[in-house]
Amino acid sequence: MSTEVPYKGKKNPAPRIIGWTALALVIVIVLFNSFAVVEYGHVGIRKTLGKMSSETLKEGLHLKVPFVQTIIPVNVQVTKSEAEAAAASRDLQITHTNIAVNYRVDAAGAYKLYNNVGPDYASRIVAPAIQEVLKSVTSKFTAEELIQKRDTVAVEVKEGLSKRLGNYQLIVTDISIVNFEFADAFNASIEAKQIASQKAMQAENDLKRIEIEAKQKIAQAQAEAESLRLKKQEVTPELIQLKQIEVQEKALEKWDGKLPTVTGGATPFIDLDSISPQASSSTSSSSADSAKAPAASSKP
Repeated sequence: MSTEVPYKGKKNPAPRIIGWTALALVIVIVLFNSFAVVEYGHVGIRKTLGKMSSETLKEGLHLKVPFVQTIIPVNVQVTKSEAEAAAASRDLQITHTNIAVNYRVDAAGAYKLYNNVGPDYASRIVAPAIQEVLKSVTSKFTAEELIQKRDTVAVEVKEGLSKRLGNYQLIVTDISIVNFEFADAFNASIEAKQIASQKAMQAENDLKRIEIEAKQKIAQAQAEAESLRLKKQEVTPELIQLKQIEVQEKALEKWDGKLPTVTGGATPFIDLDSISPQASSSTSSSSADSAKAPAASSKP
């Protein structure tokens, strides 16, 4: 049985290859952990062995000490937070309000926010602040005013949230009051009040319409009276005489040249056509007969 004697002139290369491979792997890991990328819409906070740096890193590639430093990304884009709060109005009506708040982290103060509050600031700071401010503002208005002055309520809520969240480097950009919900009894009373208001407005409009129509009639009567007065002022004796002349002229234009036989009045017209020789003779004989009659009667 033959035995192989190891060759003593050359060393085994396997350990060296393994060593170089491990070293290369370590170098790659170190290099990989020596860089960090801050994404768009974020800032970075450098953390060294548990301690945060006040320096804020902007978007892009940044160096760090491997296994010693880490870079925490902080979102500084606008974030939306929705909440529902139950509160009592000034007239003690329970109001359920749905609100949406848009806010963002102040890039310059991201270090303070993470150092004092931490990454869960939305649940620890924002949500409680919305509830507290909304209840505080709601208590200043009656239930009807909350509906009628929604814009004013929204402005006060935004001012209160801006002041409260500003202490934690959070900037409120906008708020929206989505809805106000009240008890059924209050909704019924509001509806009844609106109906009564509409009826009263309709009655008022009818009254105004009647008043306007009455004024129009008075104005029309006054105008007609004024017109008659002006017409009377225009009537003069000369105008009357002129009108009479015009009437007579029109009558003459229509006359056919024949005079009427008998007309009313104190002085009758005589029919000239009836005067003829025969009529004259008959008239003379009648006169003679009448003259003889008294003579005959005078004899004894």
